[in-house]
Amino acid sequence: MLIPHDTRIALDTVVDLMNTAPEGERGDELGDIASLYAFVRSHDISGVGELGAQDLGAVLNVRKQFADVFSAPNTRTASELINRLVAAAGTTPQLTDHDGYDWHVHYFAPGASVADHLAADCGMALAFIVVAGERERLRRCEAPDCGRAFVDLSRNRSRRYCDSRTCGNRLHVAAYRARRKEAAAD
Repeated sequence: MLIPHDTRIALDTVVDLMNTAPEGERGDELGDIASLYAFVRSHDISGVGELGAQDLGAVLNVRKQFADVFSAPNTRTASELINRLVAAAGTTPQLTDHDGYDWHVHYFAPGASVADHLAADCGMALAFIVVAGERERLRRCEAPDCGRAFVDLSRNRSRRYCDSRTCGNRLHVAAYRARRKEAAAD
């Protein structure tokens, strides 16, 4: 599956944003404005000025809507959720070449809030996946104690874990030990 560079960055941003949500014993990684500033910096989100409590609340709402898209029971529902998300952001597609990047499309309006920026650009990246008929690539880790979001970009759509070195390896080692224990008991 060929994904343009800016769409890939937006998909990575969706996943990273979703994975800031509290999970198990891990607290909310976007629990305050300083965390939001750190997220914006680490993802090179352009055109963001002063951030406040309203921005944080709006980004948390966008994060929830992205999670709803990932857990949608079918493509029609996912499409409706994406359409609402993108429309509410007031998309204004524009070609741009800034900060050393080649020409690409920004879907957010100039001066948009950080939440609208994320909703528009990342929502359109999710729309790209749906249009390509690849919605099943939007997944959650199958490790019982994880559930982190990821986009399965493997050639055969077979990825099951957010990270094969941690979640995948941990489950494979546990299964191996269980088999050895069972064999020793026989």
